[in-house]
Amino acid sequence: MREMMLMGRGGMERLDRSRSHHILSPEEVAGGKNTSWPELEITGTIKNLSPALWKLQHLTALYLNDNSLFRIPPSISLLQNLRRLDLSNNKLRSLPAEIGDLCNLRELMLNNNYLRALPYELGKLFQLATLGLKGNPLGSDVLQLFSEVNGTRKLLDFMLDNLAVSSSHPPSRPWIQLSPLDRANPTALFTVMCYNVLCDRYATRGLYGYCPQWALNWEYRKKGILDEVRHYAADIIALQEVETDQFYKFFLPELKRDGYEGIFSPKSRAKTMSESDRKHVDGCAIFYRTSKFQLIKEQLVEFNQLAIEHANGHEDMLNRVMTKDNIALAALLQTKEACWENGVPPDPKDVAQPILVCSAHIHWDPEFCDVKLIQSMMLMEQLRQIMENFGHSFRPGHKKGPEAVQLLLCADFNSLPQSGVIEFINNGHVAATHPEFKDIGYKECLLKMLSHTNNDKEFTHAFNMASAYSPELMPYTNYTFDFKGIIDYIFYPRQSMRPLGILGPISEEWLKESKIIGCPHPHIPSDHFSLLVELGLTVGSAAPVNNLVHQPPPSLLGFNRRKNEF
Repeated sequence: MREMMLMGRGGMERLDRSRSHHILSPEEVAGGKNTSWPELEITGTIKNLSPALWKLQHLTALYLNDNSLFRIPPSISLLQNLRRLDLSNNKLRSLPAEIGDLCNLRELMLNNNYLRALPYELGKLFQLATLGLKGNPLGSDVLQLFSEVNGTRKLLDFMLDNLAVSSSHPPSRPWIQLSPLDRANPTALFTVMCYNVLCDRYATRGLYGYCPQWALNWEYRKKGILDEVRHYAADIIALQEVETDQFYKFFLPELKRDGYEGIFSPKSRAKTMSESDRKHVDGCAIFYRTSKFQLIKEQLVEFNQLAIEHANGHEDMLNRVMTKDNIALAALLQTKEACWENGVPPDPKDVAQPILVCSAHIHWDPEFCDVKLIQSMMLMEQLRQIMENFGHSFRPGHKKGPEAVQLLLCADFNSLPQSGVIEFINNGHVAATHPEFKDIGYKECLLKMLSHTNNDKEFTHAFNMASAYSPELMPYTNYTFDFKGIIDYIFYPRQSMRPLGILGPISEEWLKESKIIGCPHPHIPSDHFSLLVELGLTVGSAAPVNNLVHQPPPSLLGFNRRKNEF
């Protein structure tokens, strides 16, 4: 055991470091016992470090204090698992900028060196809790900031906010064609975007400490979000995490100029708030190009109200499900003549195809996987009822009921592809004993809610849906330091629509070379990546099997010109 005196926040604090070691006996070695040593101490009068040190990438702590080191090489950035680094009591006059790449560091001790300045890249160490700077001839501006209450965090934030952005803009995301346009039949052709824009109140330094404050500010991010929406110019745009005030004062007036109309609803909590607080509540929005679509009706789905309606006194339905105020918003659209390629359908009644577009946002917390699954089941049941009601009013003499209306489901499900939520949406059923129900006895409530379910072994829904994106083509839609994965989806009806192409992922090479550890980023305005798919709807024929090719369809030649000019 050893005690060291460390300087942090301009004062002395004692950190007890307990480090013990055990040398394997010959018997233990002979018995095949293994050992690991995540911490390494090199102490003496060392002046130079062996390059072999940087190969020990399993290290979580490295003690190089009490030596005669004049420099630390940039290769130290290879030790990505370091949580503690002690460089105290050396002869360092500068630090490499690459030290800022050690994003897992919690403690960095630099006491008693000859440092006159610190690299601004230190600001990238957003998880750093302890910083020792005692005994260095640093400038008064640094020392004054560091000596304040919470000085370590203030100094690091200042450095990050003033660090020049060294990375270039990401290259254009590729367009991946999935199927050629069917030129034998009239086809309703349109593009659909799904995008969680990260509302202002969630874009905090506490959640996204790796992003400079100026790049988190809504006034900065909203320009990048609108540029992206306008750049891809989808015919239908489903957004999540749109603040009420931003919908009415920013998104709606801006997109109206581009030929869109839109609808919006905030989360259920807005009903209980004052007018001044209500404007900051986020919700879901749907925009549609008025030259191609007409809005027939809109409907809100409130999961907490559905939980109250179906709880029947069930404690967990009330305490776990009802307390989450997520929503979904549905818009019943009709296609116009301008939506059709290769002419219009021979029957004039078929020109106005009804499409129910849904923008949904499911609860986020992994601990409430049961709530996510139940909200998704509520959503599909409500959409069935909406479509059934809408379907009866369409096209006299044609088929009625939910099959008369096409469903497009655009959602941040906050659920991975292997989750029970996506299993339910994609396969049309999920076992009543699925582990994500957490062995909570929801079955009776859910069976009553899903009146069309035929047995008590599994829960089903009425749609035959497919995801426009596959994990092979889009490895993640949400990209933060702590989580990278697919949680956003566009689902379309398998039998009546086919995806002609999708917008591919952001360049993996760019993310790696630019050392992007998470988003938002000065070049990426949200922690989510937008999804974009071109869909074709052909009346009276089944969708053909997709063949993967990589040339843009004729309908997107203009899109690709815009992309290249952007």
